[in-house]
Amino acid sequence: HFGPQSDPARSNLLSKVILMEEEKEGDLSKMKSRRNPYAKQLKKQLTLRVSPDVIAYFKAMAEETGIPYQSLINLYLLDCVNSQRTLQLSWET
Repeated sequence: HFGPQSDPARSNLLSKVILMEEEKEGDLSKMKSRRNPYAKQLKKQLTLRVSPDVIAYFKAMAEETGIPYQSLINLYLLDCVNSQRTLQLSWET
């Protein structure tokens, strides 16, 4: 609390804050925007057909962890890549 509104110290402080805010806005408006050059390297969007059981599994895990289910799927697949995990398939005859 800075005292009553007629207080000169408060009035001076508020003037400085307003001036600082105006300077910030002015500086940002003069900046040129540009795209992040690394954005495309971060993730790629794709369409993927996934079993409803798989989605339910990751959605339940998302509820427990608070991490979005698509991020969990990505983290799991990334772990498979990093550990060079391979799928072992065998067809029954």
